[in-house]
Amino acid sequence: MRRLFGSVRARATLAATLVVAVALVAAGAAVLLSLRSNLIGQAATQAERTARSVATDLSIGTTTGKLDLDEDEEPVQVVDDNGTLLAATKDLQHISGTATGAVKPKPAKTPAPGATTPPANPATADDSDDDPDDAQESDGGEDSLDAGEIDDRTTFSNGSASIDKETSDYRFAAVKVETKTQGTLTVYAGAPLSAEQSAVRTALSVMLIGFPLLLAVVAAVTWLVTRRALGPVEGIRGEMAAITASEDLARRVPVPDTHDEVARLARTTNETLAALETSVERQRRFVADASHELRSPIASLRTQLEVGAAHPELLDVEGAVEDTVRLQRLAADLLLLARLDAGERPVADARFDLAALAREEAEGRDGVTVEAPQAARVAGSRGQVARVLANLLDNARRHTRSTVALTVRCEGEWAVAGVADDGDGVPAGDRERIFERFVRLDEARARDDGGAGLGLAIARDVAVRHGGTLTVRDAPAGGALFELRLPLARSGGSGA
Repeated sequence: MRRLFGSVRARATLAATLVVAVALVAAGAAVLLSLRSNLIGQAATQAERTARSVATDLSIGTTTGKLDLDEDEEPVQVVDDNGTLLAATKDLQHISGTATGAVKPKPAKTPAPGATTPPANPATADDSDDDPDDAQESDGGEDSLDAGEIDDRTTFSNGSASIDKETSDYRFAAVKVETKTQGTLTVYAGAPLSAEQSAVRTALSVMLIGFPLLLAVVAAVTWLVTRRALGPVEGIRGEMAAITASEDLARRVPVPDTHDEVARLARTTNETLAALETSVERQRRFVADASHELRSPIASLRTQLEVGAAHPELLDVEGAVEDTVRLQRLAADLLLLARLDAGERPVADARFDLAALAREEAEGRDGVTVEAPQAARVAGSRGQVARVLANLLDNARRHTRSTVALTVRCEGEWAVAGVADDGDGVPAGDRERIFERFVRLDEARARDDGGAGLGLAIARDVAVRHGGTLTVRDAPAGGALFELRLPLARSGGSGA
């Protein structure tokens, strides 16, 4: 069960079914209430019509004894102010919901001339229930009626009656009429509620049968739609599982021919795979190149030491030292690159002056001029930035004809350090490739000078991790101009 509802498809189907179920129940309840109210209203209208018809006969002088109620199929009662039943429908055997439960009328007493009509008995008050359609009288209190006048107000109540051994529920209407000979009478007439009850039962039966079927259809459609919508996701998952098992990062997940979130997910996944493939390939090349670069000085040093051990007079001490220094520098470069690849970030609250650092790095280097007229405070690792400047100066010194110019200036929110030489420059097509690891445009000269093709790669990585950039373009006087841009430090940090 947990596995079933652990899927997005099952949860979406369940949620959609529950929402539709709640909506159907609410709509069904509203329909039933509206239907019941309308049908009760129709029964009330019919009952009022019957009551007023009888009241009209009484108002024109017809006595209760002469009322023709034998033909009425619905219950009718005529009651005086004392609650005495004066007339009723023939074969009325039981009644409730009116002023009296009597079913057999008593003879009416004609009041003496000039007699006053007795006050209404509280027991004859309307027995209406709490139905919102009941009690439609105004709040003005009882108004006296003239002889032959019918009260405009009608009260309603619900009850039951038995006529000729058939018991049904009724909606009763009560209308008062003032007669000349019998005083104030109240006419109760009922209309059956069987139609309302039958309609409500039919509607409820339809809902009890139809709603489950409709919910089943909704669940099935939702299941199929989500299955179709999530099919590409399953394809992506399957392909990712296959890529993980095969370790083949060249494979890509299928991209559906849509413009929805799933298609964007597939494209993003492929971009991630491409970046991962590039990173892994770069790491493989790095390991291979590092092995190759380390193999040469180690092999040379071993050869010299073996020759020296066999023939001490032939030991090239200076060459062994050079190979050792070269090996030491290469190991340091590899360790720095490993730390950068691991995500090492400079300390953000460390501050130092890039202009002063540039003068320190240029000091003692032949053919290097420095122009740093103002301070340029930046944040980060002073040692790593010094390494960048040293790498740029070493690179420029290897390729220049005469001098190297080092400048530091501020441009807006940036500190810019430029290193320019007057050599042959860097071809436009190689200006990005030279920042790749172990790339040397002049393999023979670079190896002779001790370069392994890591200096510029380290310089750019450090610049990026300090929030800056490192680019190359043509120098104004010819040659190459490398520009290091670092964001100026905000005030308030600690100095360095």
